[in-house]
Amino acid sequence: MFSKKNLKWLSVIATVIMAFVQLGGALVTKTGSADGCGSDWPLCHGAFLPQNLPIQTIIELSHRAVSGLSLIIVLWLVIVSWKHIGYIKEVKPLCCISIGFLLIQALVGAAAVMWQQNAYVLALHFGISLISFSSVFVLTLIIYEIDRKYEADELFIRKPLRIYTWIMALIVYMTIYTGALVRHKEASLAYGQWPLPFNDLMPHNVQDWVNFTHRGMALIAFIWIMITFIHAINNYADNRTIRYGYTAAFILVILQVTTGALSIITEVNLFIALLHALFITLLFGLIAYFIVLMLRTIRSGG
Repeated sequence: MFSKKNLKWLSVIATVIMAFVQLGGALVTKTGSADGCGSDWPLCHGAFLPQNLPIQTIIELSHRAVSGLSLIIVLWLVIVSWKHIGYIKEVKPLCCISIGFLLIQALVGAAAVMWQQNAYVLALHFGISLISFSSVFVLTLIIYEIDRKYEADELFIRKPLRIYTWIMALIVYMTIYTGALVRHKEASLAYGQWPLPFNDLMPHNVQDWVNFTHRGMALIAFIWIMITFIHAINNYADNRTIRYGYTAAFILVILQVTTGALSIITEVNLFIALLHALFITLLFGLIAYFIVLMLRTIRSGG
């Protein structure tokens, strides 16, 4: 059960199930299923499995089940990783972060159900769960020895790219928060057409301002990631880790902006909205890997 041979398939399962946790949370919010079990947690309408099961209750119960399963799988992965590859410097911190933020995510979710937190607190939930996903994602890359295959273990990231990437991480996280706030404030269709309602540019209420702020952060994120991508390609053309990694980040932010626009144009089509959540999840996981690579450079005296 805790054998080293289980590490690879276990890490993939953990990463996939954590991605489903992210998508499940987005699905709960987009379908208005947050109150699908009333104010009861961990029970649902006072029962383990209520007799009356409308679609909102099914969605909320499914999200809770996947979240519970993710805790078991991630804990299993953490134990095996700690035992067999704990000598790798990043492994133990990643293990602690993945479990710690997964527990915080569960507690915030439970508090939201029982005490009906305001939208500004609820918006933190997605960002917290993203940190847990990202730690599991990076741990999986380490387990599959991506470092060695793409010379990342020998990579030296110079200060300019490190600064670009730290700023990119901050901007993307702020964009994620404002995006989650759009969902929780029910502001997805506020502020008018995309990219801007040119006949009426001034926001008029809270929902308009929240949507306007998110669009602005998304634009800043796109521009900054493009600048970082150009710098990386021009200065690290011979390193596949940087070339592939920052190219993937630029592609993901293009897909993110595209699905964001389509969400407005299609009046929040559920499939597009879930793709929107998936792309930002993958992008943040990739940025977390960049951060690990940068910390290695800093430790080496760079």
